[in-house]
Formats: sequence, C-alpha cells, structure tokens
Amino acid sequence: MSSPARRYAPPCPSLPAALEEFIAPALQEASHAQLPMVAARLLRQLVVAGLDRLPLPGQGETLGRWQALAAVAAQDLSLAKLFEAHTDALAILAEARRPLPLHSIWAVWCAQGRPGSLRMTAQGDHVILDGEKSWCSGATAVTHALLGHRDDDDRYWLLALELGQPGVTIIEDDWAAVGMAATRTARLQLRNVVAQVVGAPGFYLERAGFWHGGIGIAACWYGAASALVAALRQGLRRRADSHALARLGSALCGQHAAATCLRESAARIDAHPRANAMQDALRARLIVERSSLQIIDDLGAALGPHPYCGSRHSARLLADLPVWLRQSHAERDLAALASASLEEEPSPCLL
Repeated sequence: MSSPARRYAPPCPSLPAALEEFIAPALQEASHAQLPMVAARLLRQLVVAGLDRLPLPGQGETLGRWQALAAVAAQDLSLAKLFEAHTDALAILAEARRPLPLHSIWAVWCAQGRPGSLRMTAQGDHVILDGEKSWCSGATAVTHALLGHRDDDDRYWLLALELGQPGVTIIEDDWAAVGMAATRTARLQLRNVVAQVVGAPGFYLERAGFWHGGIGIAACWYGAASALVAALRQGLRRRADSHALARLGSALCGQHAAATCLRESAARIDAHPRANAMQDALRARLIVERSSLQIIDDLGAALGPHPYCGSRHSARLLADLPVWLRQSHAERDLAALASASLEEEPSPCLL
C-alpha cells in the first residue's frame, strides 16, 4: 500500500466499446489451454492502459460502470471475474480513502474458508496472518488482494495483502470444474505474512458500496447472457422455425427484464448513494440469474449442440456462466428479499 499512489482519472466516454476492441482480438485465437495466460496478460494490459478506471458507484455514472463490466463479460467470463474483482477493490479502497500503488492489480477474496483455517495477530498498525485462505481467484495474476477475515470474536476485518512478500505460497490443486478454470482459482498458504487493516472492523460489510459491488457481479452475468442472446439471434438469421423463434422471444423477454432492473437500480443508487441498497442488489441478482438460466436453456433448445461445441466463444460462455451464477445464494436470497419487503409499508412494486 505504499506510494506512488494512483488517482482516478475521468473514464473514457466510450469505455465499453474501448474494452471490447482491446479484448476481442486477443481472445479470438486463444485455445482453451492458453486462456489462463491470456486472461492474466489482458488484465495487466487493461490496468496499464487505464481501462480499469471505471466510474465509481453512486457518483452519477453507475450504469456506465456496469455497462463496462458487462462488455468485458460478453467477451470472456474468466477475464471478467478478474477484472470485476480488481475494479471492485479499487472502489473499496476509494471508499476507505486509501492510495493505490502504481499499476497494482487487485483481487477481493472474502469467501470464508473452514473456521480456524486462518489466524490473525495484531501487531501495531498491521496484522500477521498464518494459515490458509481458500477461493482465491486470479491468485497468480494479481499483485495485491483484499482479504475478508472473521475473527474469534465474530468481528469482520478487511485486510490488504501484498502477494509478493515472503511467506505467501499459492497452491492450485482445488479447482475441479471446466467452467471458470481460466481464473486459476487457488488457495493461499500464509506463514508470518504482513497485512494492513482497511477500515474499522465491519467496514467491508457495513459500507454502502457492499451492495453496489454485488450488483456489479450481476452486470457481468448479464453481459455474458446478452452475448448468448446475440449468438441466438445470429443463428436464427440463417434458419428459423416457429419453435426456435419462440425461444428467441423468450430470451429477449428475459434480457429486457434484466436490463430494466439493472438500469433502475443504477438510477436509484446514483440518486441515493448512501442508502442501503440491499433490496436492489438481491432483486437485481435474482432477476439476472433467472433470465440468464432461461437464456441458456433457450439457446440450446433453439440451436441444438452447435453453441456448445461449434463456436469457441459461446462454448466458453456456456461452460463459465453456470459456474459463476452459483455465487448466487438462490432461495436464501429470495427469502431475505421477501423478509425485507414485509418491513415496508407500501408495496415495493407499485407503478
């Protein structure tokens, strides 16, 4: 977390298009085996080019931020996973008023592993970490990470970790899935490793941006699903029967519902940036999840196996998207949304 610090510059006015033009040529000819290296290289190049400087949530251009994330996801979800985490880390650090090392590349690893697997010892203005941290996507591609850690007193800490220091070992032997494999999700072994505390205990979960970041992930899901809708439309230009056209109609309805929800959520966040956006986040994630699953089903029913095995681009998206969608908490989020709505006086869905 040392200087020189990088400050935010105004985002490119056509950032989604710039991201697509930057990413697409590099992915076009990449084989499945090359994807992890290509994703890591593209992430570094995006940072150096300044294309990671997305508008911050709640500052009037939240929709533009999500459009940029969706544009990356439409190209490749493993890259989008790394890019979303990096840009989320930048937003978190901006919220905490922490400077950024020049050209640093960040991850956010806040999924909790086994209780007691990671131990934290306070030592002056920093902490010492020992143990293991699981679910570390992009561990070999980043220079720094924000780690979430719940201590024995049930306090939740956010810690900034520099990965290049002694005592950090990256172990890549846990990921069994074909989907999202190019993220190179690993676990860390930490031995007497120094980390810096970011904010007070509870900062990560209690800040307004926590729920804004959750919708950013839904924007990635939306971008991938929209690319699948585009593949379905392209396929039906060559051959279309009434049943296949009905499936396209179904996919377009799902895509429209997801896009409308994301637009409305962005507008509310920009109008009320400090408000609790939990319901917006749960609703957006659940609607985008449902529409994405429907689009996957519609694509296969309309075009058969071709999108799964005849196109490298759609095949990757179809392998990756169901895996990332499982970051959703499904019925638990539905129940949480319902419970929150019962505490409100008016109906949350009046026109």
